[in-house]
Amino acid sequence: MELLISLISGAIGGNVAGGLLKNLNQGTLLNSIAGILGGGIGGQLLGMIGAGGMADAAAGSGMDLGAIVSQIAGGGVGGGVLLAIVGIVKKMMAK
Repeated sequence: MELLISLISGAIGGNVAGGLLKNLNQGTLLNSIAGILGGGIGGQLLGMIGAGGMADAAAGSGMDLGAIVSQIAGGGVGGGVLLAIVGIVKKMMAK
């Protein structure tokens, strides 16, 4: 469940970053792909440092809203960051 939330929020984060950073926008499809990859990486990194916590929350007393919000934030930021990196690298290669 936590990976799915990270992937979806990553796709959204990638498209939001593409909309805000017009010079790094790669189009909806590439924004989504970069966002999904970045969201998955961001969510996994959060889980590795212990900030994810959804598995523990689900095993306890149900889904913890704080854990869900942290997965959404981590996925969204990861998606946006990876899109920015892809956009910068693509611009540098075009020169």
